[in-house]
Amino acid sequence: MMPMAVQLSVLHYPRLDTVFMIEDAIKNAKNYPKRTELWRKLPKKVMYQTYKVVLDYLIQSRKIMLTKDERLVWIFADSPKLKKLMDTSVAADA
Repeated sequence: MMPMAVQLSVLHYPRLDTVFMIEDAIKNAKNYPKRTELWRKLPKKVMYQTYKVVLDYLIQSRKIMLTKDERLVWIFADSPKLKKLMDTSVAADA
């Protein structure tokens, strides 16, 4: 008898406003929260499985990273100062 293949399926894909809410929560955190700590402090309830899908997306897109002690850190370069610097800089091929 052959073993059955285990297939994990996502029950709920996140909506865009949910992704933005989680991004904002990580960006605006005063200290680097752990995954479950941030999940419990979200302004709206999110299923944990859906929350993990968003975190996986943010890690793969290099917007956040996990530290050795499992804390979430926002690493995406989107600060207003950086945007202004990029807008006023000279192109490399000029």
